[in-house]
Parts: sequence; structure tokens; C-alpha cells
Amino acid sequence: MNKVSIVIVNFNGKKDTFQCIESVEKLQPASWRANYKLQIIVVDNGSEEEFKKDEITVLRNEKNLGFSGGNNVGIRYALGNGADYVMLLNNDTIVNQHLVEELLKVANLDKRIGVVVPKIYFAKGHEFHRERYKEEERGKVIWYAGGVIDWNNVVGIHRGVDKVDHGQYDKVEKTDFATGCCMLIKKEVFEHVGLFDEKYFLYYEDADFSMRAIRGEYKIVYMPKAFLWHINAGSTGGSGSALQDYYTTRNRMLFGMRYAPLRSKVALIRESVSLFFSGRNWQRVGVRDFYISRFGRGSFLI
Repeated sequence: MNKVSIVIVNFNGKKDTFQCIESVEKLQPASWRANYKLQIIVVDNGSEEEFKKDEITVLRNEKNLGFSGGNNVGIRYALGNGADYVMLLNNDTIVNQHLVEELLKVANLDKRIGVVVPKIYFAKGHEFHRERYKEEERGKVIWYAGGVIDWNNVVGIHRGVDKVDHGQYDKVEKTDFATGCCMLIKKEVFEHVGLFDEKYFLYYEDADFSMRAIRGEYKIVYMPKAFLWHINAGSTGGSGSALQDYYTTRNRMLFGMRYAPLRSKVALIRESVSLFFSGRNWQRVGVRDFYISRFGRGSFLI
């Protein structure tokens, strides 16, 4: 029997994490459950109040290892305990009852499919632009329907973001990058390309992992029949916060200098000089830390 381990990282988000687990526990025991054993692993990532829940595996980190380090703890445990698939899942999500079943359908189509990602909606009332939508449209606004990397600007773009779902992204297809919000990964991908790079700590680690998987000749495939809802930045202070300013600035530089074409690397360097002198405070710190190789948690106190 194959084993699917679901890894959820918790950092001071007990309420969200319990809600997420409740939805995972309602996954339909359809035909796939006859062939797959499901395990839930919560990595409590140095939370102020220790997370506890009976009948699931809780791994306690004494300090916050970031999204990359926290997930790596869970991934190592899962692989060491016989997982054939690892599904990474943000704690601020609510899953559809057929999520894992639909992801596995695609994963088993082709041995070169290494990572499968679902369609992700904004949780109702948590859209970026709430005023745009009618009441009946909320809960159907897309957060991610596959990803596209714009190499000219070195930025990952969520396809379909902010659009109401009318079935326009309902094709199973390859995609440029998987989101760490939810991705199902075959164990052999980790064996060939490694785990998340802990230099990133938070943000861009999923894009970096995606690039290594693709360069390792694995496919990342989007499966629209698998879906969930995302509260979005539930533990990071939200879009535009100082935390996001710091880690996205520093890590975009790290990602771009590794993978972007030469012309884009030159543009990144020029942009970083401009940010260093005229950007917001934590953008300036992020630029500085990139150039002095201060990675991992870096200068931000979290």
C-alpha cells in the first residue's frame, strides 16, 4: 500500500491549523483510500504556544526554521517513515474532500510527472480586492491556477489570480512552478533534486525547488479538479508587510542570480542599487543581506 504524508507547518497559527486539519480529515474515503494510507504531519515551527493534537504526528522545532526549514523537517520525517508521496499544505487552507484523490490521478499518469498542483481559490472574504466581487462570486475567486515565470522581470505570476472561476483554467497541463501552498511530490523527486533550499527561509523556495525539479527532467502538472481555499499570508502579516518586503527582495535576487538569463541578471543588479538607495526600509535591508550573503532567517526578527 502506498503512503501519502501531508506536511503542515504551524507557526503561531493554531486556529488556522486546527481548521485545516479538520478539512483534511474529511477527505472522502473513495476508491483511492483502498490503495493509499494517509498520514498527517504537523511541524510546530517554534510557536509560542506548543501545538498538540491526538492521533496525528506533531514534530516540535524549538525555533522557527522558516517555511523551507520547517517543511524540510516534515519531509525528512515522512520519507524516513515510508512516504511514497509528500503533500505540502499551508496551514491557512481548507481543502476540498476530493483534493488528494484528484492529485493522485494525475501523478500516476506518467513516471516523469514529479509534482502535481491544484487550483487554489481565495477563502471567502479574503480576496485582495473584496469590493470587486458579488457575494455569490466569493469563494470562486482564483488565487492560483498554475504559475508562469516572467524571466524578463524575474517574478512568478499566479495564472488567473483575482479572476472569478468560469472554467477558463480547467485543462490539465504542465506549469512553470508549483506553489508551496499545496503541492503533491513523488518521493523520487526529493531523492534526485533534494529538499527545499533553507537559504530562502520564506518565499521563492517553491520556485527554486520547481526549477531544480524541471532541470531534473520532472514535469510539474496542474490539476484543476483538485482544489482548495487559501486565506493567504495568514502567518506572515499579509501582502505588503515589512516581512514580505525583506524576504521577497532578498530571495528574488537569490533566485534570479541562479536561474535568470544574463540580461535579466544585469537588470536585477541595477534595480537592487535603486532599491538600496530609495526603497522602503526592509527592501534596503534585503538588498544589503543578499550582497553580504546573509541568508536563512537573515536580519528579520521573526
